[in-house]
Amino acid sequence: MVGFKPSDVPPPLGVKMASAGLAACIGDLVTFPLDTAKVRLQIQGEKSVEAAKNIRYRGVFGTLSTMIKTEGPRSLYNGLVAGLQRQVCFASIRIGLYDNVKDFYTGGKDNANILIRILAGCTTGAMAVSFAQPTDVVKVRFQAQMNLDGVARRYNGTMQAYKHIFQNEGMRGLWKGTLPNITRNALVNCTELVTYDLIKEALLNHKLMSDTLPCHFVSAFGAGFVTTVIASPVDVVKTRYMNSPPGQYRSAINCSWTMLTKEGPTAFYKGFVPSFLRLGSWNVVMFVSFEQIKRAMMVTKKNLEHTN
Repeated sequence: MVGFKPSDVPPPLGVKMASAGLAACIGDLVTFPLDTAKVRLQIQGEKSVEAAKNIRYRGVFGTLSTMIKTEGPRSLYNGLVAGLQRQVCFASIRIGLYDNVKDFYTGGKDNANILIRILAGCTTGAMAVSFAQPTDVVKVRFQAQMNLDGVARRYNGTMQAYKHIFQNEGMRGLWKGTLPNITRNALVNCTELVTYDLIKEALLNHKLMSDTLPCHFVSAFGAGFVTTVIASPVDVVKTRYMNSPPGQYRSAINCSWTMLTKEGPTAFYKGFVPSFLRLGSWNVVMFVSFEQIKRAMMVTKKNLEHTN
């Protein structure tokens, strides 16, 4: 894969997984407020709490500004702990395992075609969601939770949220929205990784850019835009369904139908701009961090081997 091309010896699987998880956490720390704004825009239209009825979010920066004014700056990082837990579990699998799964499908041959790349991306994306879904449920619910007088807080801490969801909704509550999330993240993973590959290959093959930071930036931001266009409808349904109290929607499909009939087709693209800004900037931070962390870990590993 172009994005993860090793310099000399292919890094061990553990190095790739650890590098991917750490790089994704760095990406989350930088872009988390945009993700929170996206969630608030996506759920807008379904809240009926009296104290929150008059709050309206308008655009990315309008949402961020409104949240700071009404709830304080810390609200932008609601759910960060669960978000970092999610990335440690999620990115290490979906990104760290991508090359190995791709090699498995090709039998170790180089130059995998686009279908193999898509299949590998879908596979690792689905695997990651199946494992990390509870962290995503808690993250979304914290991001949707308003810190306002007169609005009861659903959860007061990350571990309390896991416990509360399990006690009141069972294991199904912790894995709520798994199907739309698998669909969304399989789409995101294969689109993100494959599009990054293809854009970067085109830039390098046509000698429009060299393999440096500007090339990585353009490739990652382009991948973020394409991914947002394709995955946004599923992402909105996933957010709505995971955040909903028991009984509000019978299923993810029912959630989709309710959105379509009550709010129209444009509801599926609520929060598109923050989604794009977040994915684009997250991709840039993550891909650059991933490469640097992976190289640093390989250098450290070699130095330790030489000293021993």
